[in-house]
Amino acid sequence: MTDPIADMLTRIRNGLMARHETVDIPASRLKVEVARILKEEGYVSNYTQSDNGGKPKITVVLKYGPGGEQVITSLQRVSRPGLRVYVGSREVPKVLGGLGVNILSTSGGVMTGRDARQKGFGGEVLCEVY
Repeated sequence: MTDPIADMLTRIRNGLMARHETVDIPASRLKVEVARILKEEGYVSNYTQSDNGGKPKITVVLKYGPGGEQVITSLQRVSRPGLRVYVGSREVPKVLGGLGVNILSTSGGVMTGRDARQKGFGGEVLCEVY
């Protein structure tokens, strides 16, 4: 697998389209941080880590609206192995004029674009969610 973050986002998108309650994803520290941010921003209900047979995994509990509609409208990978996208602290883009969230990998850790602007960090734009 050349792009594990894209695989994670695709599993979440596919789970939403198929109306699954949970999605299992092979775990890494970066994926756990992305799941943490998705939970903090209210895009997923919860996530848990487990270690079955030496293979760590993340179970993401997907979130739906009161009428069964998806909470996540779009989940797009921005930086990818073939084209890395880096931004400075002053060039961190806003998603949908501030309605969405972008997730950045910075020297201060993985954080949202809003937090990166406030703390003065630039870094690699991993994905956009709205």
